[in-house]
Amino acid sequence: MSRQIPIMTAPHEQIEQIQLEGIKQTAVRCYENIPFYRKSFDDAGFDPRSIESFDDLARAPFVTKQDLRDNAPYGMLAVPLSEVREVHMSSGTTGVATLGAYTSHDIEIWRECFGRGLVFANADENDVCQICYGYGLFTGGLGAHYGSMWSGATVIPISAGNTERQVRTLRDLGTTILECTPSYAMHIADTAIEMGLDPARDFHLRAGIHGAEPFSDAFRADLERKLDYKVLDIYGLTETMGPGVAVECMEQDGLHLAEDHFYAEIINPATGEVLPDGEWGELVITTTDREASPVVRYRTRDITRIIPGECPCGCTHRRIDRLHGRTDDMLIIRGVNVFPSQIEDVMKHFDEVSSWYQIELDTRGSLDVVTLKVETNPNFPLDSIGAVEGLQGKIQSALKTALSVGIKVKLVEPKSIPRSEGKAKRVIDLRKGIN
Repeated sequence: MSRQIPIMTAPHEQIEQIQLEGIKQTAVRCYENIPFYRKSFDDAGFDPRSIESFDDLARAPFVTKQDLRDNAPYGMLAVPLSEVREVHMSSGTTGVATLGAYTSHDIEIWRECFGRGLVFANADENDVCQICYGYGLFTGGLGAHYGSMWSGATVIPISAGNTERQVRTLRDLGTTILECTPSYAMHIADTAIEMGLDPARDFHLRAGIHGAEPFSDAFRADLERKLDYKVLDIYGLTETMGPGVAVECMEQDGLHLAEDHFYAEIINPATGEVLPDGEWGELVITTTDREASPVVRYRTRDITRIIPGECPCGCTHRRIDRLHGRTDDMLIIRGVNVFPSQIEDVMKHFDEVSSWYQIELDTRGSLDVVTLKVETNPNFPLDSIGAVEGLQGKIQSALKTALSVGIKVKLVEPKSIPRSEGKAKRVIDLRKGIN
């Protein structure tokens, strides 16, 4: 790693001591300063001063996104508004946006947590970071900006949009690290190729830090091939800080949690039971030293697991696996639970199709119908009825075998699925008139 941060390689017993002390203080601060937590804890019969172990935390009630919405805008602040230096809001893609507030202390934590991703990418003052996340209320742009400056690198705050300009900037300013959503990175790569450029020859990229949406291993491999660099995943959400809660290292085998600032649990989403390391479930996060907007046992709705064992990179902080999906983007098809990531896992076995797809939900009669629209690669003969029907049949059969449910497949032309400068829109629900 280019920058030594002692806590990143500290014995895990030391990290656990920091976490437990932080949990104790956070729970008491929430109880004393936030009316919602006082009522929630009292209703559950939970005394925050009784916490002596991680097991004691499991007696505390959960907090949800709806709880944050119900207490918006400032009902969940643990400090006076006069101490807040910045506010951000979630994208609101699943409903009303939620607010996250930051003191100066919180911003410093955020800078370092995102900056650890740059440490994993071996960034230093000789690097140039091009930030194509949107700046503003969305945490992506400024989170990446703060972290990149913390690393010592030169920062290009270009934000999202004007993709041809992004490409020219990559080429002309010698960008070495690209920061944006993975789907927008792919759009940049495809645009560069359409402009007649060879990224391996014309760019200087060596790493990309891409988050805000899940992506498959096949998508990553395609992106790395096109841009000739290493893709690192980053995780975060406005409700707990923003990007930097967990970051992937060069091993690309899970995302290291910033455990000195966050405590993670994996629960059974149906029962709330805490699950052991290695089992898949819903990620629950407790902040340990956030001042303005602390959370105790926040249900993220993200499905992952704690990866057992130590990482060869030397970082001692536990790892979460790449997101398997969300409890609120789970599709229920004829009684079967299906995540978009499971569909991606099937698609990666077919070289004839690209990484671009959309899942369309509709209703025929009383039945829900699911259609997977997937772009073919440019050399696939879409004008051949036999080739199209044959490939559609193979993919449908593979989906049926893997998911135990029928999904209609429709092959579409390359570049026909809309690209986005932010998060890719993977599911179109026509049942509710959403398009």
